[in-house]
Amino acid sequence: MTEMTWYCPECGRDRLFEQHHEAGNCPDAVDGDCPEWACAGCGAALLVGLVCDPGEVVREPARRVA
Repeated sequence: MTEMTWYCPECGRDRLFEQHHEAGNCPDAVDGDCPEWACAGCGAALLVGLVCDPGEVVREPARRVA
């Protein structure tokens, strides 16, 4: 298990975050490097290192109520 200290928005301070998959063995990531980290204190999740292609973002038109 890999550990790293980051700011946790739920706890409001720096906390230890854990990665439950071994490096290179994440079943959810194509390259095996898991982007999911969980706060050891409260369980809040962070996704780290993801880059979104703006062309892949699907936006629906805003709906307005008159």
